[in-house]
Amino acid sequence: MVSSTLSDGTGTIEVTFFNQPWLESKLTPGKQIVLSGRVQQYLGRLIFQSPDWEFLDKTQIHTARLVPVYPLTSGITARWMRNLQKKTVDYWTQRLPDHLPTETRKRLNFPSLDEATRQIHFPDSWEALEKARRRLAFDELLLIQLGVLKQRQIWRKQQGQPVKINREAVDKFINALPFTLTNAQQKTLNEILGDIAQPTPMSRMLQGDVGSGKTVVALAAMLAAIADGGQAAILAPTEILAEQHFASMQSLLQLSGFDRQINLQLLTGSAKAKDRQPILEGLADGAVQLLAGTHAIIQKDVELKSLRLAVIDEQHRFGVEQRGALRQKGGNPHMLVMSATPIPRTLALTLYGDLDLSIIDEMPAGRQEIKTRWLSPLERERAYAFLNAQIQKDRQAFIICPLVEESDKIEAKSAVEEHKRLQSEVFPKLKLGLLHGRMSGKEKDAVMNDFRQSKTQILVSTSVVEVGIDIPNASTILIEGANRFGLAQLHQFRGRVGRGEHQSYCLLLADSASPEAQARLEVMEKTNNGFELAEQDLKLRGPGEFFGTRQSGLPSLKLVKLSDTKLLELARTEAQAVFKQDPNLNNPKHKLLSNRVNAF
Repeated sequence: MVSSTLSDGTGTIEVTFFNQPWLESKLTPGKQIVLSGRVQQYLGRLIFQSPDWEFLDKTQIHTARLVPVYPLTSGITARWMRNLQKKTVDYWTQRLPDHLPTETRKRLNFPSLDEATRQIHFPDSWEALEKARRRLAFDELLLIQLGVLKQRQIWRKQQGQPVKINREAVDKFINALPFTLTNAQQKTLNEILGDIAQPTPMSRMLQGDVGSGKTVVALAAMLAAIADGGQAAILAPTEILAEQHFASMQSLLQLSGFDRQINLQLLTGSAKAKDRQPILEGLADGAVQLLAGTHAIIQKDVELKSLRLAVIDEQHRFGVEQRGALRQKGGNPHMLVMSATPIPRTLALTLYGDLDLSIIDEMPAGRQEIKTRWLSPLERERAYAFLNAQIQKDRQAFIICPLVEESDKIEAKSAVEEHKRLQSEVFPKLKLGLLHGRMSGKEKDAVMNDFRQSKTQILVSTSVVEVGIDIPNASTILIEGANRFGLAQLHQFRGRVGRGEHQSYCLLLADSASPEAQARLEVMEKTNNGFELAEQDLKLRGPGEFFGTRQSGLPSLKLVKLSDTKLLELARTEAQAVFKQDPNLNNPKHKLLSNRVNAF
Protein backbone atom coordinates (compact mmCIF):
# COMPACT_ATOMS: atom_id res chain seq x y z
CA MET A 1 0.00 0.00 0.00
CA VAL A 2 1.24 3.49 -0.90
CA SER A 3 -0.18 6.54 0.91
CA SER A 4 0.34 10.20 0.15
CA THR A 5 -1.03 13.55 1.30
CA LEU A 6 -2.04 16.00 -1.40
CA SER A 7 -2.90 19.69 -1.25
CA ASP A 8 -4.52 22.10 -3.71
CA GLY A 9 -3.88 25.19 -1.60
CA THR A 10 -7.33 25.14 0.03
CA GLY A 11 -6.98 21.91 1.99
CA THR A 12 -5.49 18.43 2.05
CA ILE A 13 -6.66 14.94 1.17
CA GLU A 14 -5.12 11.52 1.78
CA VAL A 15 -4.67 9.17 -1.15
CA THR A 16 -4.13 5.43 -0.84
CA PHE A 17 -3.04 3.10 -3.66
CA PHE A 18 -3.13 -0.70 -3.29
CA ASN A 19 -0.78 -3.16 -5.04
CA GLN A 20 1.16 -0.36 -6.79
CA PRO A 21 4.46 -0.08 -4.85
CA TRP A 22 6.19 1.57 -7.83
CA LEU A 23 4.16 4.74 -7.18
CA GLU A 24 6.30 5.53 -4.13
CA SER A 25 9.13 6.70 -6.38
CA LYS A 26 6.76 8.61 -8.69
CA LEU A 27 4.72 10.63 -6.20
CA THR A 28 7.51 12.80 -4.80
CA PRO A 29 7.05 16.15 -2.98
CA GLY A 30 6.31 19.07 -5.31
CA LYS A 31 4.85 16.98 -8.16
CA GLN A 32 1.57 18.29 -9.57
CA ILE A 33 -1.04 15.64 -10.38
CA VAL A 34 -4.70 15.42 -11.39
CA LEU A 35 -6.94 12.85 -9.70
CA SER A 36 -10.34 11.41 -10.54
CA GLY A 37 -12.33 9.08 -8.34
CA ARG A 38 -14.72 8.82 -5.43
CA VAL A 39 -14.01 10.98 -2.37
CA GLN A 40 -14.90 9.43 1.00
CA GLN A 41 -14.73 10.49 4.64
CA TYR A 42 -12.78 8.47 7.21
CA LEU A 43 -12.42 9.57 10.84
CA GLY A 44 -13.25 13.13 9.83
CA ARG A 45 -10.68 13.20 7.01
CA LEU A 46 -11.20 13.24 3.26
CA ILE A 47 -9.64 10.24 1.49
CA PHE A 48 -9.19 8.87 -2.04
CA GLN A 49 -8.76 5.10 -2.53
CA SER A 50 -7.01 4.03 -5.75
CA PRO A 51 -8.18 6.97 -7.89
CA ASP A 52 -7.19 7.51 -11.50
CA TRP A 53 -4.34 10.01 -11.66
CA GLU A 54 -1.96 11.76 -14.06
CA PHE A 55 0.86 14.27 -13.88
CA LEU A 56 -0.41 17.74 -14.71
CA ASP A 57 2.38 18.39 -17.22
CA LYS A 58 1.33 15.36 -19.34
CA THR A 59 -1.55 15.01 -21.80
CA GLN A 60 -4.62 13.99 -19.82
CA ILE A 61 -5.88 10.55 -20.82
CA HIS A 62 -7.40 9.15 -17.61
CA THR A 63 -8.70 12.32 -15.91
CA ALA A 64 -10.07 15.84 -16.52
CA ARG A 65 -11.79 14.81 -19.78
CA LEU A 66 -14.29 12.41 -21.34
CA VAL A 67 -12.54 9.12 -20.56
CA PRO A 68 -12.96 6.06 -22.83
CA VAL A 69 -13.82 2.72 -21.19
CA TYR A 70 -12.61 -0.39 -23.04
CA PRO A 71 -13.47 -4.07 -22.49
CA LEU A 72 -10.79 -5.80 -20.42
CA THR A 73 -9.59 -9.30 -19.81
CA SER A 74 -7.78 -10.91 -16.89
CA GLY A 75 -4.46 -9.21 -16.09
CA ILE A 76 -5.17 -6.08 -18.16
CA THR A 77 -5.94 -2.83 -16.33
CA ALA A 78 -8.09 0.00 -17.66
CA ARG A 79 -5.12 2.37 -17.35
CA TRP A 80 -2.81 0.11 -19.35
CA MET A 81 -5.43 -0.43 -22.07
CA ARG A 82 -6.17 3.30 -22.31
CA ASN A 83 -2.46 4.12 -22.68
CA LEU A 84 -2.10 1.47 -25.40
CA GLN A 85 -5.15 2.79 -27.27
CA LYS A 86 -3.84 6.36 -27.08
CA LYS A 87 -0.49 5.34 -28.57
CA THR A 88 -2.24 3.30 -31.27
CA VAL A 89 -4.64 6.12 -32.17
CA ASP A 90 -1.84 8.72 -32.25
CA TYR A 91 0.28 6.51 -34.50
CA TRP A 92 -2.39 5.43 -36.99
CA THR A 93 -4.35 8.66 -37.33
CA GLN A 94 -1.22 10.20 -38.87
CA ARG A 95 -1.13 7.41 -41.44
CA LEU A 96 -4.85 6.87 -42.08
CA PRO A 97 -5.93 7.62 -45.68
CA ASP A 98 -9.49 8.94 -46.00
CA HIS A 99 -11.61 6.97 -48.47
CA LEU A 100 -14.21 9.77 -48.68
CA PRO A 101 -13.22 12.33 -51.33
CA THR A 102 -12.48 15.72 -49.76
CA GLU A 103 -15.27 17.53 -51.64
CA THR A 104 -17.81 14.89 -50.53
CA ARG A 105 -16.70 15.13 -46.90
CA LYS A 106 -16.90 18.93 -46.88
CA ARG A 107 -20.27 18.96 -48.63
CA LEU A 108 -21.70 16.58 -46.04
CA ASN A 109 -20.02 18.47 -43.19
CA PHE A 110 -18.21 15.41 -41.85
CA PRO A 111 -14.86 15.44 -40.03
CA SER A 112 -11.91 13.73 -41.70
CA LEU A 113 -11.39 10.04 -40.99
CA ASP A 114 -8.32 10.66 -38.83
CA GLU A 115 -10.13 13.33 -36.78
CA ALA A 116 -13.24 11.12 -36.39
CA THR A 117 -11.09 8.19 -35.27
CA ARG A 118 -9.27 10.38 -32.73
CA GLN A 119 -12.49 11.87 -31.38
CA ILE A 120 -14.37 8.57 -31.12
CA HIS A 121 -11.65 7.32 -28.75
CA PHE A 122 -10.58 10.49 -26.95
CA PRO A 123 -13.28 13.13 -27.58
CA ASP A 124 -12.77 16.77 -26.72
CA SER A 125 -16.50 17.16 -26.01
CA TRP A 126 -19.84 15.37 -26.31
CA GLU A 127 -20.49 17.34 -29.50
CA ALA A 128 -17.18 16.20 -31.00
CA LEU A 129 -17.98 12.62 -30.01
CA GLU A 130 -21.36 12.69 -31.77
CA LYS A 131 -19.84 14.22 -34.92
CA ALA A 132 -17.24 11.45 -34.99
CA ARG A 133 -19.88 8.76 -34.44
CA ARG A 134 -22.04 10.12 -37.27
CA ARG A 135 -19.09 10.16 -39.67
CA LEU A 136 -18.09 6.58 -38.85
CA ALA A 137 -21.72 5.37 -38.86
CA PHE A 138 -22.15 6.97 -42.28
CA ASP A 139 -19.08 5.06 -43.47
CA GLU A 140 -20.62 1.76 -42.32
CA LEU A 141 -23.88 2.50 -44.14
CA LEU A 142 -22.20 3.84 -47.29
CA LEU A 143 -20.00 0.76 -47.64
CA ILE A 144 -23.02 -1.53 -47.21
CA GLN A 145 -24.98 0.44 -49.81
CA LEU A 146 -22.15 0.42 -52.35
CA GLY A 147 -21.68 -3.30 -51.73
CA VAL A 148 -25.32 -4.17 -52.33
CA LEU A 149 -25.51 -1.91 -55.40
CA LYS A 150 -22.47 -3.71 -56.78
CA GLN A 151 -24.13 -7.09 -56.13
CA ARG A 152 -27.32 -5.86 -57.75
CA GLN A 153 -25.39 -4.72 -60.84
CA ILE A 154 -23.70 -8.11 -61.17
CA TRP A 155 -27.01 -9.92 -60.79
CA ARG A 156 -28.79 -7.66 -63.30
CA LYS A 157 -26.21 -8.54 -65.97
CA GLN A 158 -26.98 -12.25 -65.64
CA GLN A 159 -29.19 -13.92 -68.22
CA GLY A 160 -31.97 -16.08 -66.80
CA GLN A 161 -34.90 -18.03 -68.18
CA PRO A 162 -38.20 -16.14 -68.27
CA VAL A 163 -41.23 -18.08 -67.08
CA LYS A 164 -44.28 -17.97 -69.31
CA ILE A 165 -46.98 -17.47 -66.68
CA ASN A 166 -49.86 -19.95 -66.93
CA ARG A 167 -52.42 -17.88 -65.03
CA GLU A 168 -55.04 -20.60 -65.37
CA ALA A 169 -52.90 -23.07 -63.41
CA VAL A 170 -52.06 -20.48 -60.74
CA ASP A 171 -55.72 -19.49 -60.34
CA LYS A 172 -56.79 -23.14 -60.14
CA PHE A 173 -54.44 -23.61 -57.20
CA ILE A 174 -55.56 -20.39 -55.45
CA ASN A 175 -59.28 -21.08 -55.93
CA ALA A 176 -58.94 -24.58 -54.44
CA LEU A 177 -57.51 -23.25 -51.17
CA PRO A 178 -59.83 -23.48 -48.14
CA PHE A 179 -59.18 -19.79 -47.46
CA THR A 180 -58.96 -16.57 -49.45
CA LEU A 181 -55.59 -14.93 -49.99
CA THR A 182 -55.23 -11.57 -48.26
CA ASN A 183 -54.75 -8.45 -50.37
CA ALA A 184 -51.10 -8.38 -49.28
CA GLN A 185 -50.61 -12.00 -50.43
CA GLN A 186 -52.21 -11.24 -53.81
CA LYS A 187 -50.04 -8.14 -54.23
CA THR A 188 -46.78 -9.93 -53.40
CA LEU A 189 -47.68 -12.90 -55.62
CA ASN A 190 -48.27 -10.55 -58.57
CA GLU A 191 -44.90 -8.87 -57.90
CA ILE A 192 -43.15 -12.26 -57.94
CA LEU A 193 -44.95 -13.49 -61.06
CA GLY A 194 -44.07 -10.23 -62.81
CA ASP A 195 -40.40 -10.72 -61.94
CA ILE A 196 -40.07 -14.35 -63.02
CA ALA A 197 -41.63 -13.52 -66.39
CA GLN A 198 -38.55 -11.38 -67.16
CA PRO A 199 -35.27 -12.63 -68.73
CA THR A 200 -33.30 -11.05 -65.86
CA PRO A 201 -33.21 -13.44 -62.88
CA MET A 202 -35.45 -12.31 -60.03
CA SER A 203 -33.73 -11.43 -56.78
CA ARG A 204 -36.51 -10.64 -54.31
CA MET A 205 -37.11 -10.84 -50.58
CA LEU A 206 -40.54 -11.88 -49.31
CA GLN A 207 -40.96 -10.61 -45.79
CA GLY A 208 -43.91 -11.40 -43.57
CA ASP A 209 -44.84 -11.95 -39.98
CA VAL A 210 -45.18 -15.40 -38.44
CA GLY A 211 -48.32 -17.01 -39.88
CA SER A 212 -48.87 -14.38 -42.59
CA GLY A 213 -48.91 -16.99 -45.38
CA LYS A 214 -45.55 -16.68 -47.14
CA THR A 215 -45.35 -20.38 -48.04
CA VAL A 216 -48.64 -20.34 -49.98
CA VAL A 217 -47.43 -17.37 -52.03
CA ALA A 218 -44.11 -19.09 -52.72
CA LEU A 219 -45.83 -22.34 -53.74
CA ALA A 220 -48.13 -20.51 -56.18
CA ALA A 221 -45.04 -18.99 -57.83
CA MET A 222 -43.29 -22.38 -57.91
CA LEU A 223 -46.34 -23.89 -59.63
CA ALA A 224 -46.05 -21.21 -62.32
CA ALA A 225 -42.43 -22.24 -62.94
CA ILE A 226 -43.39 -25.92 -63.09
CA ALA A 227 -46.36 -25.25 -65.40
CA ASP A 228 -43.86 -23.78 -67.89
CA GLY A 229 -41.84 -27.00 -67.89
CA GLY A 230 -39.29 -26.09 -65.22
CA GLN A 231 -38.38 -27.21 -61.73
CA ALA A 232 -38.66 -25.41 -58.39
CA ALA A 233 -36.98 -25.98 -55.03
CA ILE A 234 -37.30 -24.64 -51.51
CA LEU A 235 -34.24 -24.67 -49.25
CA ALA A 236 -34.75 -24.71 -45.46
CA PRO A 237 -32.12 -24.41 -42.69
CA THR A 238 -33.24 -27.46 -40.68
CA GLU A 239 -34.65 -30.90 -41.44
CA ILE A 240 -37.69 -30.17 -39.29
CA LEU A 241 -38.53 -27.09 -41.35
CA ALA A 242 -37.82 -28.89 -44.65
CA GLU A 243 -40.16 -31.71 -43.61
CA GLN A 244 -42.76 -29.15 -42.57
CA HIS A 245 -42.59 -27.50 -46.01
CA PHE A 246 -42.83 -30.91 -47.70
CA ALA A 247 -45.93 -31.89 -45.69
CA SER A 248 -47.54 -28.48 -46.16
CA MET A 249 -46.96 -28.42 -49.94
CA GLN A 250 -48.16 -32.02 -50.24
CA SER A 251 -51.41 -31.08 -48.51
CA LEU A 252 -51.94 -27.93 -50.59
CA LEU A 253 -51.26 -29.78 -53.86
CA GLN A 254 -53.83 -32.44 -52.92
CA LEU A 255 -56.49 -29.77 -52.38
CA SER A 256 -56.03 -28.47 -55.92
CA GLY A 257 -55.48 -31.85 -57.58
CA PHE A 258 -51.92 -30.95 -58.59
CA ASP A 259 -50.54 -33.84 -56.52
CA ARG A 260 -51.38 -36.16 -59.44
CA GLN A 261 -49.47 -33.96 -61.90
CA ILE A 262 -46.45 -32.82 -59.89
CA ASN A 263 -43.68 -35.04 -58.55
CA LEU A 264 -42.80 -33.57 -55.14
CA GLN A 265 -39.80 -34.95 -53.21
CA LEU A 266 -37.93 -34.30 -49.96
CA LEU A 267 -34.11 -34.32 -49.81
CA THR A 268 -32.27 -33.99 -46.48
CA GLY A 269 -28.89 -34.97 -45.13
CA SER A 270 -30.29 -37.91 -43.19
CA ALA A 271 -31.79 -39.56 -46.30
CA LYS A 272 -30.48 -43.09 -46.88
CA ALA A 273 -28.50 -43.77 -50.04
CA LYS A 274 -31.17 -46.12 -51.45
CA ASP A 275 -33.84 -43.43 -50.99
CA ARG A 276 -31.58 -40.62 -52.14
CA GLN A 277 -30.48 -42.10 -55.48
CA PRO A 278 -33.91 -42.15 -57.20
CA ILE A 279 -34.45 -38.52 -56.15
CA LEU A 280 -31.08 -37.49 -57.61
CA GLU A 281 -31.91 -39.27 -60.87
CA GLY A 282 -35.33 -37.59 -61.00
CA LEU A 283 -33.81 -34.16 -60.44
CA ALA A 284 -31.22 -34.73 -63.16
CA ASP A 285 -33.72 -35.90 -65.81
CA GLY A 286 -36.51 -33.49 -64.78
CA ALA A 287 -38.92 -36.14 -63.47
CA VAL A 288 -38.83 -34.51 -60.02
CA GLN A 289 -40.42 -31.10 -60.51
CA LEU A 290 -40.75 -29.79 -56.97
CA LEU A 291 -38.17 -30.27 -54.21
CA ALA A 292 -38.08 -29.42 -50.51
CA GLY A 293 -34.80 -29.88 -48.70
CA THR A 294 -31.93 -28.72 -46.56
CA HIS A 295 -28.26 -28.01 -47.33
CA ALA A 296 -28.34 -31.44 -49.02
CA ILE A 297 -29.80 -29.69 -52.09
CA ILE A 298 -26.56 -27.78 -52.71
CA GLN A 299 -24.25 -30.80 -52.47
CA LYS A 300 -22.05 -31.42 -55.53
CA ASP A 301 -23.81 -34.64 -56.54
CA VAL A 302 -27.18 -32.88 -56.85
CA GLU A 303 -27.94 -31.77 -60.41
CA LEU A 304 -31.20 -30.20 -61.57
CA LYS A 305 -32.17 -30.31 -65.21
CA SER A 306 -34.12 -27.05 -65.29
CA LEU A 307 -34.29 -25.18 -61.98
CA ARG A 308 -36.36 -22.09 -62.76
CA LEU A 309 -37.26 -20.85 -59.26
CA ALA A 310 -35.27 -21.31 -56.04
CA VAL A 311 -36.83 -20.31 -52.73
CA ILE A 312 -34.74 -19.89 -49.58
CA ASP A 313 -36.65 -19.88 -46.30
CA GLU A 314 -35.28 -18.17 -43.19
CA GLN A 315 -32.63 -16.68 -45.47
CA HIS A 316 -30.62 -15.11 -42.64
CA ARG A 317 -29.51 -18.61 -41.62
CA PHE A 318 -27.68 -19.11 -44.90
CA GLY A 319 -24.40 -17.54 -45.92
CA VAL A 320 -23.65 -15.82 -49.22
CA GLU A 321 -21.73 -18.85 -50.52
CA GLN A 322 -24.66 -21.19 -49.89
CA ARG A 323 -27.06 -18.90 -51.73
CA GLY A 324 -24.55 -18.70 -54.58
CA ALA A 325 -24.27 -22.49 -54.73
CA LEU A 326 -28.02 -22.81 -55.15
CA ARG A 327 -27.98 -20.24 -57.98
CA GLN A 328 -25.36 -22.30 -59.81
CA LYS A 329 -27.52 -25.44 -59.65
CA GLY A 330 -29.90 -24.17 -62.26
CA GLY A 331 -27.91 -21.68 -64.28
CA ASN A 332 -29.20 -18.44 -62.75
CA PRO A 333 -32.68 -19.44 -61.61
CA HIS A 334 -35.06 -16.82 -60.25
CA MET A 335 -34.35 -16.39 -56.54
CA LEU A 336 -36.88 -15.70 -53.78
CA VAL A 337 -35.66 -15.40 -50.20
CA MET A 338 -38.19 -15.47 -47.36
CA SER A 339 -37.90 -14.13 -43.85
CA ALA A 340 -40.28 -14.30 -40.90
CA THR A 341 -38.09 -11.84 -38.99
CA PRO A 342 -39.77 -8.50 -39.70
CA ILE A 343 -37.28 -5.71 -40.37
CA PRO A 344 -38.31 -2.02 -40.51
CA ARG A 345 -38.54 -1.00 -44.16
CA THR A 346 -35.82 1.68 -44.06
CA LEU A 347 -33.35 -0.73 -42.52
CA ALA A 348 -34.36 -3.55 -44.88
CA LEU A 349 -33.76 -1.33 -47.92
CA THR A 350 -30.37 -0.39 -46.50
CA LEU A 351 -29.20 -3.90 -45.66
CA TYR A 352 -30.83 -5.72 -48.57
CA GLY A 353 -30.55 -3.07 -51.27
CA ASP A 354 -29.55 -5.78 -53.75
CA LEU A 355 -32.99 -7.37 -53.36
CA ASP A 356 -36.41 -6.12 -54.38
CA LEU A 357 -38.69 -6.14 -51.35
CA SER A 358 -42.20 -7.59 -51.00
CA ILE A 359 -43.96 -7.35 -47.65
CA ILE A 360 -47.00 -9.30 -46.45
CA ASP A 361 -48.19 -6.82 -43.85
CA GLU A 362 -51.58 -8.28 -42.94
CA MET A 363 -52.70 -11.51 -41.29
CA PRO A 364 -55.30 -13.98 -42.64
CA ALA A 365 -58.89 -13.22 -41.64
CA GLY A 366 -60.12 -14.88 -38.46
CA ARG A 367 -56.66 -15.32 -36.96
CA GLN A 368 -56.97 -14.78 -33.18
CA GLU A 369 -54.35 -12.79 -31.33
CA ILE A 370 -52.23 -14.86 -28.99
CA LYS A 371 -52.69 -13.76 -25.38
CA THR A 372 -49.28 -13.19 -23.82
CA ARG A 373 -48.40 -12.95 -20.13
CA TRP A 374 -45.07 -12.31 -18.42
CA LEU A 375 -44.62 -14.30 -15.19
CA SER A 376 -42.09 -14.31 -12.36
CA PRO A 377 -40.55 -17.55 -10.99
CA LEU A 378 -43.03 -17.37 -8.09
CA GLU A 379 -45.85 -17.90 -10.60
CA ARG A 380 -44.39 -21.07 -12.12
CA GLU A 381 -46.92 -23.36 -10.42
CA ARG A 382 -49.78 -21.22 -11.76
CA ALA A 383 -48.30 -21.57 -15.24
CA TYR A 384 -48.14 -25.36 -14.88
CA ALA A 385 -51.75 -25.43 -13.68
CA PHE A 386 -52.81 -23.37 -16.70
CA LEU A 387 -51.00 -25.74 -19.07
CA ASN A 388 -52.67 -28.71 -17.43
CA ALA A 389 -56.10 -27.09 -17.76
CA GLN A 390 -55.52 -26.52 -21.48
CA ILE A 391 -54.47 -30.13 -21.98
CA GLN A 392 -57.63 -31.32 -20.22
CA LYS A 393 -59.47 -29.56 -23.07
CA ASP A 394 -57.59 -31.88 -25.49
CA ARG A 395 -55.09 -29.18 -26.47
CA GLN A 396 -51.29 -29.53 -26.64
CA ALA A 397 -48.46 -27.34 -25.38
CA PHE A 398 -44.79 -26.44 -25.83
CA ILE A 399 -42.27 -25.79 -23.06
CA ILE A 400 -39.11 -24.05 -24.32
CA CYS A 401 -35.78 -24.26 -22.48
CA PRO A 402 -32.76 -22.23 -23.65
CA LEU A 403 -29.95 -24.84 -23.60
CA VAL A 404 -29.41 -28.52 -24.34
CA GLU A 405 -27.30 -29.21 -21.26
CA GLU A 406 -26.30 -27.51 -18.02
CA SER A 407 -23.66 -24.78 -18.23
CA ASP A 408 -21.63 -23.22 -15.43
CA LYS A 409 -21.51 -19.89 -17.23
CA ILE A 410 -25.15 -19.54 -18.20
CA GLU A 411 -27.72 -20.43 -15.57
CA ALA A 412 -30.30 -21.77 -17.98
CA LYS A 413 -32.48 -24.84 -17.74
CA SER A 414 -31.49 -27.88 -19.73
CA ALA A 415 -34.23 -29.35 -21.87
CA VAL A 416 -32.98 -32.83 -21.06
CA GLU A 417 -33.02 -32.35 -17.29
CA GLU A 418 -36.20 -30.30 -17.41
CA HIS A 419 -37.99 -33.02 -19.37
CA LYS A 420 -37.12 -35.58 -16.69
CA ARG A 421 -38.26 -33.26 -13.90
CA LEU A 422 -41.51 -32.26 -15.59
CA GLN A 423 -42.40 -35.83 -16.49
CA SER A 424 -41.76 -37.26 -13.03
CA GLU A 425 -42.75 -34.37 -10.75
CA VAL A 426 -45.11 -31.97 -12.50
CA PHE A 427 -47.05 -33.87 -15.20
CA PRO A 428 -46.71 -37.56 -14.21
CA LYS A 429 -50.07 -38.47 -15.79
CA LEU A 430 -49.25 -36.91 -19.16
CA LYS A 431 -46.94 -37.96 -21.98
CA LEU A 432 -44.11 -35.51 -22.66
CA GLY A 433 -41.90 -35.43 -25.74
CA LEU A 434 -38.33 -34.10 -25.90
CA LEU A 435 -36.72 -32.29 -28.83
CA HIS A 436 -33.25 -30.77 -29.09
CA GLY A 437 -30.67 -30.02 -31.76
CA ARG A 438 -28.33 -32.90 -30.95
CA MET A 439 -30.87 -35.55 -31.89
CA SER A 440 -30.52 -37.38 -35.18
CA GLY A 441 -32.96 -36.62 -37.97
CA LYS A 442 -34.73 -39.92 -37.38
CA GLU A 443 -35.13 -39.19 -33.66
CA LYS A 444 -36.55 -35.72 -34.38
CA ASP A 445 -38.99 -37.18 -36.91
CA ALA A 446 -40.26 -39.70 -34.38
CA VAL A 447 -40.74 -37.02 -31.72
CA MET A 448 -42.56 -34.67 -34.10
CA ASN A 449 -44.79 -37.41 -35.50
CA ASP A 450 -45.83 -38.38 -31.97
CA PHE A 451 -46.66 -34.75 -31.22
CA ARG A 452 -48.57 -34.23 -34.49
CA GLN A 453 -50.62 -37.36 -33.80
CA SER A 454 -51.29 -36.22 -30.19
CA LYS A 455 -49.46 -39.22 -28.75
CA THR A 456 -47.63 -36.69 -26.57
CA GLN A 457 -49.43 -33.75 -24.98
CA ILE A 458 -46.44 -31.54 -24.15
CA LEU A 459 -43.27 -31.04 -26.19
CA VAL A 460 -40.24 -29.93 -24.17
CA SER A 461 -37.74 -28.37 -26.54
CA THR A 462 -34.76 -26.10 -27.02
CA SER A 463 -34.86 -23.23 -29.51
CA VAL A 464 -34.90 -25.76 -32.38
CA VAL A 465 -38.67 -25.09 -32.54
CA GLU A 466 -38.08 -21.42 -33.32
CA VAL A 467 -39.23 -21.98 -36.89
CA GLY A 468 -41.17 -24.51 -38.89
CA ILE A 469 -43.27 -26.38 -36.37
CA ASP A 470 -46.94 -26.25 -37.37
CA ILE A 471 -49.23 -28.01 -34.89
CA PRO A 472 -52.76 -26.53 -35.10
CA ASN A 473 -53.83 -28.27 -31.87
CA ALA A 474 -51.01 -26.67 -29.83
CA SER A 475 -52.58 -23.73 -28.01
CA THR A 476 -50.06 -22.82 -25.29
CA ILE A 477 -46.33 -22.17 -25.22
CA LEU A 478 -44.38 -21.67 -21.99
CA ILE A 479 -40.96 -20.09 -22.52
CA GLU A 480 -38.43 -20.59 -19.70
CA GLY A 481 -35.69 -17.99 -19.29
CA ALA A 482 -37.65 -15.59 -21.49
CA ASN A 483 -35.43 -12.74 -20.32
CA ARG A 484 -32.53 -14.36 -22.22
CA PHE A 485 -34.12 -13.92 -25.64
CA GLY A 486 -34.59 -10.87 -27.85
CA LEU A 487 -38.02 -9.79 -29.06
CA ALA A 488 -37.56 -11.26 -32.54
CA GLN A 489 -36.83 -14.74 -31.19
CA LEU A 490 -39.58 -14.58 -28.56
CA HIS A 491 -42.01 -13.65 -31.33
CA GLN A 492 -40.84 -16.61 -33.41
CA PHE A 493 -41.43 -18.94 -30.46
CA ARG A 494 -44.88 -17.46 -29.92
CA GLY A 495 -45.68 -18.15 -33.56
CA ARG A 496 -45.58 -21.90 -32.89
CA VAL A 497 -49.09 -21.59 -31.41
CA GLY A 498 -52.17 -19.78 -32.68
CA ARG A 499 -52.27 -21.86 -35.88
CA GLY A 500 -55.63 -23.51 -35.23
CA GLU A 501 -59.14 -22.45 -34.32
CA HIS A 502 -58.57 -22.33 -30.55
CA GLN A 503 -57.57 -19.30 -28.48
CA SER A 504 -53.83 -19.55 -27.85
CA TYR A 505 -51.55 -18.37 -25.07
CA CYS A 506 -47.87 -17.51 -24.59
CA LEU A 507 -46.44 -17.57 -21.06
CA LEU A 508 -43.06 -15.87 -20.55
CA LEU A 509 -41.22 -17.09 -17.45
CA ALA A 510 -38.32 -14.82 -16.53
CA ASP A 511 -35.89 -16.22 -13.94
CA SER A 512 -34.59 -12.68 -13.44
CA ALA A 513 -35.19 -9.53 -15.40
CA SER A 514 -32.92 -6.53 -15.92
CA PRO A 515 -34.70 -3.27 -16.79
CA GLU A 516 -33.90 -3.93 -20.47
CA ALA A 517 -35.28 -7.49 -20.36
CA GLN A 518 -38.34 -6.29 -18.47
CA ALA A 519 -38.99 -3.72 -21.20
CA ARG A 520 -38.82 -6.47 -23.86
CA LEU A 521 -41.26 -8.70 -21.97
CA GLU A 522 -43.72 -5.85 -21.47
CA VAL A 523 -43.64 -5.11 -25.21
CA MET A 524 -44.42 -8.78 -25.91
CA GLU A 525 -47.52 -8.53 -23.71
CA LYS A 526 -48.78 -5.47 -25.58
CA THR A 527 -48.54 -6.48 -29.24
CA ASN A 528 -48.64 -9.45 -31.61
CA ASN A 529 -47.43 -7.35 -34.54
CA GLY A 530 -43.99 -8.50 -35.65
CA PHE A 531 -43.12 -5.22 -37.39
CA GLU A 532 -43.92 -3.21 -34.25
CA LEU A 533 -41.77 -5.65 -32.27
CA ALA A 534 -38.92 -5.24 -34.76
CA GLU A 535 -38.99 -1.47 -34.28
CA GLN A 536 -38.97 -1.90 -30.50
CA ASP A 537 -36.18 -4.49 -30.66
CA LEU A 538 -34.03 -2.07 -32.64
CA LYS A 539 -34.71 0.73 -30.16
CA LEU A 540 -33.87 -1.52 -27.22
CA ARG A 541 -30.83 -3.26 -28.69
CA GLY A 542 -29.64 -1.37 -31.77
CA PRO A 543 -29.07 -2.76 -35.30
CA GLY A 544 -25.80 -4.52 -34.50
CA GLU A 545 -27.23 -6.66 -31.72
CA PHE A 546 -30.63 -6.95 -33.44
CA PHE A 547 -29.02 -8.93 -36.23
CA GLY A 548 -26.08 -10.38 -34.32
CA THR A 549 -24.65 -13.65 -35.61
CA ARG A 550 -28.06 -14.81 -36.84
CA GLN A 551 -27.79 -12.66 -39.93
CA SER A 552 -25.26 -14.64 -41.96
CA GLY A 553 -23.38 -12.53 -44.48
CA LEU A 554 -24.24 -9.21 -42.85
CA PRO A 555 -21.44 -6.96 -41.63
CA SER A 556 -21.49 -5.80 -38.04
CA LEU A 557 -23.08 -2.42 -37.44
CA LYS A 558 -21.11 -0.97 -34.55
CA LEU A 559 -22.06 2.70 -34.58
CA VAL A 560 -25.43 2.94 -36.33
CA LYS A 561 -28.46 3.84 -34.22
CA LEU A 562 -32.14 3.38 -35.04
CA SER A 563 -32.50 7.15 -34.73
CA ASP A 564 -30.10 7.51 -37.69
CA THR A 565 -32.96 7.34 -40.20
CA LYS A 566 -31.78 10.46 -42.02
CA LEU A 567 -28.23 9.11 -42.03
CA LEU A 568 -29.53 5.86 -43.57
CA GLU A 569 -31.26 7.83 -46.32
CA LEU A 570 -28.22 10.08 -46.83
CA ALA A 571 -25.91 7.07 -47.22
CA ARG A 572 -28.28 5.44 -49.71
CA THR A 573 -28.63 8.65 -51.74
CA GLU A 574 -24.86 9.24 -51.74
CA ALA A 575 -24.14 5.63 -52.73
CA GLN A 576 -26.61 5.84 -55.61
CA ALA A 577 -25.02 9.09 -56.82
CA VAL A 578 -21.50 7.63 -56.65
CA PHE A 579 -22.64 4.46 -58.40
CA LYS A 580 -24.45 6.35 -61.15
CA GLN A 581 -21.37 8.48 -61.82
CA ASP A 582 -18.78 5.71 -61.43
CA PRO A 583 -20.43 2.23 -61.27
CA ASN A 584 -17.13 0.35 -61.23
CA LEU A 585 -15.44 2.84 -58.86
CA ASN A 586 -12.62 3.23 -61.38
CA ASN A 587 -12.23 6.99 -60.89
CA PRO A 588 -8.90 7.69 -59.11
CA LYS A 589 -10.72 9.68 -56.42
CA HIS A 590 -12.74 6.54 -55.61
CA LYS A 591 -9.77 4.17 -55.45
CA LEU A 592 -9.62 4.08 -51.63
CA LEU A 593 -13.41 3.78 -51.46
CA SER A 594 -13.32 0.85 -53.89
CA ASN A 595 -10.70 -0.90 -51.74
CA ARG A 596 -12.85 -0.42 -48.63
CA VAL A 597 -15.96 -1.77 -50.38
CA ASN A 598 -14.09 -4.88 -51.54
CA ALA A 599 -12.66 -5.45 -48.07
CA PHE A 600 -16.02 -4.83 -46.41
